[in-house]
Amino acid sequence: MSKKDIGIKILVEVSRVILEATFIFSGFVKAVDPYGTAYKIGDYFAAFNLSTLSFLSFPLSALQSIAEFAIGACLLFGLYRKWNSRLILAVMVFMTVLTLYLAIANPVEDCGCFGDALVITNWQTFYKNIILLVCSIIVFRYCERMSNFFTGKTYWLAFLYIFVFISLFVFRNYIYEPLFDFRPYKTGADISGLMGVEEGKGREEKSMLVYAKDGVEKEFTEENYPWEDSTWVFVRMKTKVLNEGEKSPIKDFVITELAFDTKKTEIIARNDITSDILSDSSYVFLMLSSSLEDMNMSYLSNFEDVNNYANYNGYKFYCVTSSTTDEIVNWSKENVINFKFCTMDERAIKTVVRSNPGMILLKNGVVVNKWANIEVPAEEDLKKPLEELPYGQPVDTERQDRKNLFYLCATFILPLLCFKGLDFLLFRKRKKEGDVSTGSKE
Repeated sequence: MSKKDIGIKILVEVSRVILEATFIFSGFVKAVDPYGTAYKIGDYFAAFNLSTLSFLSFPLSALQSIAEFAIGACLLFGLYRKWNSRLILAVMVFMTVLTLYLAIANPVEDCGCFGDALVITNWQTFYKNIILLVCSIIVFRYCERMSNFFTGKTYWLAFLYIFVFISLFVFRNYIYEPLFDFRPYKTGADISGLMGVEEGKGREEKSMLVYAKDGVEKEFTEENYPWEDSTWVFVRMKTKVLNEGEKSPIKDFVITELAFDTKKTEIIARNDITSDILSDSSYVFLMLSSSLEDMNMSYLSNFEDVNNYANYNGYKFYCVTSSTTDEIVNWSKENVINFKFCTMDERAIKTVVRSNPGMILLKNGVVVNKWANIEVPAEEDLKKPLEELPYGQPVDTERQDRKNLFYLCATFILPLLCFKGLDFLLFRKRKKEGDVSTGSKE
């Protein structure tokens, strides 16, 4: 092999690694949190005045995560190299053009290409796509030089497993809370601490005074403005940003309790209880619903059981929703449920939990536990105070994540290794048959 061929081979494999790592990671984090990607797609529809297509947000989210992961995995194992390289090039041409427009117009604050796992700006996304586009051109041009892990006889079997694996993983995270939580409200998070920014690291601003003289405007600080010179006329005050600084991970976590009249037909008062909830040294259950009208009612009885359990043991329980007050009144009438209702920003609720409804358990402002509606403890699981139950105990999330990642990788890799073993046996069998056939001819 010549030096030129070796150089091309190295260039192709490096480009391949960059592409496969990006596509697999991007597809995986989207599959971890398909609702989060769906909300981002919904933001794009709203930005482009296509809100009527919002019903497609989740199907497109699932399709995107499955496609990206499958493309990356096929690249990793060298499956269908020619067609996969063509698809990657087409995707990168489209995405590069799209992200250039997004970077210039900035209709949505961040692209959401890596979900909550890695938030990057629109310009950073465009620069990333330029690199990936170059890599995709190289892979497309020299696709036959990529090494492959399987022979053509087992391509379809490996691809089928990859597709089934990622599809089931998306479905799992559709039903339950994400297996890996990249949001600021994950189990173990201190909400109070995440609502602020360390002193000296926040946004720095300075007030500027604009004065005019002879038709020319000039900016002054509060220390040097021409207060003694009457020829200068004050025009306006403006705020100049010196440093954007860090932003607090948690925003809009404000809980407002609603007080009903005696007949529960009208809301007569509102009270901000955010600080009370976050400073409560006992347990606090928050049932969260972005919309009461769109709520999945299948597991509502479990939430009622938890409410009764909380009342019996002296814990607080609130139903927190972003529905309007009229919707809250009508829903509580129709379902005859004795919940204490609160309101909170819809986006904040959708960030805390993905299912509608979902529930979190707080103590001293720390997330002790969280559940999707299907996971909420039933009455038979709540026979003791929380201090004596696993639900009320802190969880080592890092250890749990490592464990989950190990099992997930094993589930993905081991069957593919078995297919490789089958592939090897079939290859040896064909080789022996070929040797026998050649020997008989001789």
